[in-house]
Amino acid sequence: KELIQESCEAAKLLKTLAHPVRLQILCHLADGKKNVGELVGCCGSSQSLMSQFLGRMKLEGIIDAERDGQFTSYFIVDARTKELLKTLCRLFC
Repeated sequence: KELIQESCEAAKLLKTLAHPVRLQILCHLADGKKNVGELVGCCGSSQSLMSQFLGRMKLEGIIDAERDGQFTSYFIVDARTKELLKTLCRLFC
């Protein structure tokens, strides 16, 4: 039963990583906290689409956010995601 639960969690994360923009967002967040404007500039998507992607990943527990004045900074909270991104960078970047 544990393997079934773990494989479902892994599949959920891999589904999130399967979208090119979400993967780009996470790659940029692997370098440190970023706000929506910075991520829009890095990824070239619209602010509304960026907010949707960030909201989904936040609900999934992959990232979190903190207010810094008038900006909200996003960062990766899931250690497994950070490790997986390191491996992907090593293999593909």
